[in-house]
Amino acid sequence: MNPGPVAIEQVIVGLLDARGPGKTICPSEVARALGGDAGFRPLMQPVRDAARDMVARGQLEITQRGIVVDPEHVRGPIRLRRPTP
Repeated sequence: MNPGPVAIEQVIVGLLDARGPGKTICPSEVARALGGDAGFRPLMQPVRDAARDMVARGQLEITQRGIVVDPEHVRGPIRLRRPTP
């Protein structure tokens, strides 16, 4: 399975909707929702890329340890959330 960016973004939005206001999700949750437990690893980079695109449009924030980080320079584990007002 090779989902495009639109499909990935739809899953990100759906998972955030289900989680509730102010909550975060892990990119691996998105990848697993698309590829299952056995096929999620190849989807991790496309999920991170889609998240970066959503950040650029102001639709998402990427955090590490609860702090918003620059998606172009982040390394290591991240979380995704809707922008806080």
